[in-house]
Amino acid sequence: MSETSSLLPGESDGLGRRTLRDRIVDAFRSSPQTGLGISTNSSHDNHTAQDNQAGTGVTGEPDLRTRLLESYLQAGPACGERRCSHGTFSPQVEDAGRQSYVGESGDASGYNGHEVSEGAAGRPRGVVDHPESVPDSETPSQMKSSFTFPITDTNKQYISYYIPFFNWIQQYHWSFLRGDLMAALTVASIYIPMALSLASNLAHAPPISGLYSFVIHPMIYAILGSCPLLVVGPEAAGSLLTGAIVKASVMQGISGEDDLTETALIVGVATAMSGGMILIAGLTRLGFLDNVLSRPFLRGFITAIGFVIFVDQLIPELGLAEHAKEIGVSHGTSVEKLIFIIRYARECHGLTAIVSIVSFSVIMVFRTLKKMLVPRIPQVIYFPDRFLVVALSAVLAWHLDWESKGLEILGPTEVGSGGLFAFNWPFQLAHMKHVRTALSKSFIIALLGFFESSVAAKGLGEGNSNGIKGMYMSANREMVALGFANVVGGCFSALPAFGGYGRSKLSSQTGARSPMASVFLSIITFTCVMVLLPYLYYLPKAVLSSMISVVAFTLVEECPHDLLFFIRLRGWSEIVLMLLIFTTTIFYSLELGMAIGMGLSVIILIRHATHPRIQILGKVLGTAARFDNAELHPENVELIEGALIVKIPEPLTFANTGDLKNRLRRLELYGSSHAHPSLPRMRAPEHNKNIIFDVHGVTSIDGSGTQVLSEIVHAYAEERVRVFFCRLPNREVFRMFERSGIVEECGGLTHFVPSVDEALRLAESENQTQEI
Repeated sequence: MSETSSLLPGESDGLGRRTLRDRIVDAFRSSPQTGLGISTNSSHDNHTAQDNQAGTGVTGEPDLRTRLLESYLQAGPACGERRCSHGTFSPQVEDAGRQSYVGESGDASGYNGHEVSEGAAGRPRGVVDHPESVPDSETPSQMKSSFTFPITDTNKQYISYYIPFFNWIQQYHWSFLRGDLMAALTVASIYIPMALSLASNLAHAPPISGLYSFVIHPMIYAILGSCPLLVVGPEAAGSLLTGAIVKASVMQGISGEDDLTETALIVGVATAMSGGMILIAGLTRLGFLDNVLSRPFLRGFITAIGFVIFVDQLIPELGLAEHAKEIGVSHGTSVEKLIFIIRYARECHGLTAIVSIVSFSVIMVFRTLKKMLVPRIPQVIYFPDRFLVVALSAVLAWHLDWESKGLEILGPTEVGSGGLFAFNWPFQLAHMKHVRTALSKSFIIALLGFFESSVAAKGLGEGNSNGIKGMYMSANREMVALGFANVVGGCFSALPAFGGYGRSKLSSQTGARSPMASVFLSIITFTCVMVLLPYLYYLPKAVLSSMISVVAFTLVEECPHDLLFFIRLRGWSEIVLMLLIFTTTIFYSLELGMAIGMGLSVIILIRHATHPRIQILGKVLGTAARFDNAELHPENVELIEGALIVKIPEPLTFANTGDLKNRLRRLELYGSSHAHPSLPRMRAPEHNKNIIFDVHGVTSIDGSGTQVLSEIVHAYAEERVRVFFCRLPNREVFRMFERSGIVEECGGLTHFVPSVDEALRLAESENQTQEI
């Protein structure tokens, strides 16, 4: 980064010779134009205009195209100003309304030499002026047309934004129909049996509750969801937590373990509560929360859930479910269940174990083969391997009479006392006992479900390039869509359902191009509920358990990759967080693991937010007015004698100003913020007689931050230390300084300057004046 020359363009050689840049500018000058409202006062513009008149005979002001070309050729400094004398490497302030810098107090000329308004003349130098209201006559017509456009029907735009159904249904073509229908059939063939498994084996709910989740939730999400290819359905983690709620109700005596009607009611309450929490969060615009929890936290907790699910399914897969109930292990921790399995493995049911192992092996083999063959033969993804395993096992169980040989089958599918799709409002006073039991776990279901949906939606992006256009993922709208879908699903005792990346990616790969694929999935599942329920009688529970085990394996298999990644990075804190959450969940409970993970994540976030990032600046060797962080590049930077230059590169709030005084004290004593406070003083007191604050990064400041800074300036004033502020980013920050008395305490407007080197010159001048 080279120092900006003080000479104006065109005067570098001192002989008035026209440079190559001037010739390029002249080549693009057009005929005289009027009405653009572009006025130039710089000497460069006058110089080039005289050249044009003398050499080409073309007169008049440059047009907008020439102005843009000149800005490009001048290659202005990174700070965004035409004449930079800051000398520090701060990022450019993103202010579209920037117009000029204000000159001396009472001076009506800006820092660039442009005239400014009367209101700007009374402000200190170095404060960016924001012209909120610029007269129309001063705005080029070309620029007006690029920023303003007519909107004929704003109500229609709003409705299409908040209810995306009206957006994509207008774009739908018959050419999308085949791909959407094929994708829905493929997803249904694989995930409808999975929904039965999740409901009966993990949620301990009627199997039909899993099917309800594929009837209600995809249909509602297709209307309200903002991700066109996201497929909503029940997940293993949410189903496991729902089963934990059912178990807690059984242990408290609120419901019986075999009372499917009461169990369905508990599932509906849990689903509606998790949906209500997300719905309220979306309406209150809390979508930013998807960035709060860290990746190690999610990976550790999801891995623990996969392990818990895998251990849970080993008991029915070995035919030990009844024995576990008698001993009381079915409601214990994963470690207790693992000890039980090892101790009673010899008493397992042979036929059940064989069916489970064969089903698990077949599904895993097909899963591996698909991964290998999809790049070369994409059509192999359509093969419904899990559906065939389920159908074939049901046929064999019926034909070979496995039920009489001790193999546990699904049996008649209970639909409840009210029949199919019976409506039951979950938030009744009579259900308050279930609400209290489900409160904490429902919050975890909502949190995990939203995070998984957010990750899936971001991974899918805007969908198929040949599909629906103009649908963009919004975290707040996702919360509303998922929350409303789960509230409605809870009214019909459906399992909690959220977006899943695996099935959404499968739907996309098999031809889905619009949300109509979710509508077809809902219709297909509804048809299965109305027609195929009697044919599920002979479905072996061991096969359903083996399918859940495959899901558990997929949750665990991603952990080694992330673990090795953090080991390569030496990210020991992330590794410790993952292991702590994993072990806590395994040895104690899901709730405790989630609570510890959330607590540690919030603590890490607060620690990062409250850490001040002030820097001590020094002059770069061999330069006149360039300054850099003295702690990052001590070999290239020399500290200024008699002055402490402190750069504050971030907005000041109540969070990061609490320790600001201590950090400044370290800089005063040691010249470094990393020195230990127990060390003796290393920086002489006479080097702190002038404190210069570079506040270019303080784009905002709240009342607490202003109060702390005011106390710091007041303490310096009492010690007769001169304080200077340079490069104030905007008027709002200056107003806070003025109202708090900082401006008066530090010596008035003269101590607010546009650059560090000017602050040094002013400090030196005041030193000389004081000595005289």
